[in-house]
Amino acid sequence: MRIDIFTIFPQMFESPFAESIIKRAQEKGLVEIHTHNIRDWATDRHKTTDDTPYGGGGGMVMKPEPIFAAVEAIKGEGKCPVILLSPQGRVLTQRVVEELAREEWLMFICGRYEGVDERVREHLVTDEISIGDYVLSGGEPAAIVVVDAIVRLLPGALGYERSALEDSHATGLLEGPHYTRPLEFRGWRVPEILRSGHHARVAEWRRRQALLRTLARRPDLLARAPLTAEERAWLREQGYEGPFAAEEGEPDGGEQAGAAGGNLERPRISR
Repeated sequence: MRIDIFTIFPQMFESPFAESIIKRAQEKGLVEIHTHNIRDWATDRHKTTDDTPYGGGGGMVMKPEPIFAAVEAIKGEGKCPVILLSPQGRVLTQRVVEELAREEWLMFICGRYEGVDERVREHLVTDEISIGDYVLSGGEPAAIVVVDAIVRLLPGALGYERSALEDSHATGLLEGPHYTRPLEFRGWRVPEILRSGHHARVAEWRRRQALLRTLARRPDLLARAPLTAEERAWLREQGYEGPFAAEEGEPDGGEQAGAAGGNLERPRISR
């Protein structure tokens, strides 16, 4: 995979991309990450990338010319998603991350100030992604989050391949608790089931713990999670009163889940 990031602060990416999983993935040749300073494509002597907004108002707006020039120079005749990190974009979820991880080439534009000129959105960008309903100073932190989430899904990026499949949200649920040595710490012991050596029972315990944690902290996820009939019945016993995602032959359940959880299908990235 190749990832190109367009920003006016390329130095913000140096440390995050030089450590841990992302560093190892680059060393293994699983991903190439290139950062580009948009200022390099500004044409005036001050390397200006922003200007005052038409119609007045506070703040500055990023100019279209250097952004278009930067993306077009790197992209050439190639085809790939051009993604703007934006609070107006679709919210990042594990499903969106999995979608992006299937691409061979991704481009990210990091906005600043009051945002980018609308013509960038209309005529250059193919997708917009938000990492949540809050305000950041720019798209750089969001780009780091998205890239980290994508890279860890690349085959060979993690030391333990099942980790990505078992993480919170990857199964549609939050993860249950984890324990390591010592067996007892300040009077708190590791649950005996985890020391039993009975793999099937351990797996069942972990699944139930994940269901309980999701019920307590993010019950909205249960409306979309793939669950067995037994798990659904058990959750009802635990007090869950919300809808479940439709199983095959259960169209009504899907309608309920959709009403409660919003549109479950994310649009594919346009080309």
